[in-house]
Amino acid sequence: MEIRSKEPYWLLKNGIINSYPSLRENIECDILIVGGGITGALLAYQLSSEGYRTVVIDKRDIGAGSTSATTSMIQYELDTPLYSLSEMIGKESAVDIYMGAADAVRKLKNIVDILPKDCGFNAKQSLHFASRERDVAALVKEFECRKMAGLAVTWLPKEEIFLQYGLASEGGILSETAASMDAYQMTHALLQFSAEHFGLKVYDHTRLKSVKHAKNKNFAKADTAAVIECNTIVYAAGYESHELIRNGIGKLISTYACVSEPFDKLPELLSETVFWNTEDPYFYFRTTMDNRILIGGADANFKNAEKRDLLIEKKELDLVAKFQKQMPGIAFVADFSWAGTFGATKDALPYIGAHPDFRNSYFMLGFGGNGITFSIMGMQILSDAVAGKPNRFLEYFKFRR
Repeated sequence: MEIRSKEPYWLLKNGIINSYPSLRENIECDILIVGGGITGALLAYQLSSEGYRTVVIDKRDIGAGSTSATTSMIQYELDTPLYSLSEMIGKESAVDIYMGAADAVRKLKNIVDILPKDCGFNAKQSLHFASRERDVAALVKEFECRKMAGLAVTWLPKEEIFLQYGLASEGGILSETAASMDAYQMTHALLQFSAEHFGLKVYDHTRLKSVKHAKNKNFAKADTAAVIECNTIVYAAGYESHELIRNGIGKLISTYACVSEPFDKLPELLSETVFWNTEDPYFYFRTTMDNRILIGGADANFKNAEKRDLLIEKKELDLVAKFQKQMPGIAFVADFSWAGTFGATKDALPYIGAHPDFRNSYFMLGFGGNGITFSIMGMQILSDAVAGKPNRFLEYFKFRR
């Protein structure tokens, strides 16, 4: 399945950062990670730094799947509001997940700090704003729920939002914890750092073809005919796991993004905040490190890649029109547009942990709009799982919940 189309801005901006060989000989390791995107890279860094002999394989170039299409708005807020998640799974569990996600966003800076590149990282605030008057009551309810949970939030009336940002809205929640980055660049930086410091092995253009299980071993055969003997397999193949797990783990969504031409200078407050509204599907935007504005949304149920791609030009016009309505003082001139396929679950939570149908294996699938945040959380969750240690999030994020 093609999970992106055209060439996303991140690929064109960065070019080929690192090249890796395909696997052409039989090898052994402790842990095999299937998927060389941002999720696989974060996990590879975690596990290899703990002394596990770790191997990463990817059927494409590294980072060239969903990671190259992500808009990399890093937030703790889920697609499901805290008050709704509380009704679904209980208040204590919902607050625990939101707090864990906020910790993950803060942890990202610590990870970036150890890398030789900043990976376009920028700590920001997040403004969740009501674009329609009828959305205000629910957003106020969400604000009160988050505030009671102890999250750092402030309610901004519409007049203050327009005065500060030039944004037309009906009011919104300003959160202190958010970030943005270049996930494609960070994927390569993490893998390179882990290879140099912890002995990580990385192979691209190496597709997992089949797996045979022994009592405490996996024998993973690649399409290159090489066999990887390992104790544990971790599948970090994101939304393409739908091809592996066929019993309804979520639905596929097509999403669209567009990047503007660079501005000479952007307002400072605009550059320090990520923005998303209350529409369904929601519209969002943020700035990039090279003074562009990235906008996204216009989601639709995924049908097939060909039909998805035919809508790119129309979706670009829709997204630009939405931006101009919300930010009438800034002229947006589109430069790059693309589409990607992502996944969504009924509760907006990921699947992280073991699956009953796969022996000696784990999954780290950060579905929903918080994939990178969930992947950061998943670093420690799966580290504990591999080591046989308890972790409360394994229960929250388990399959068949």
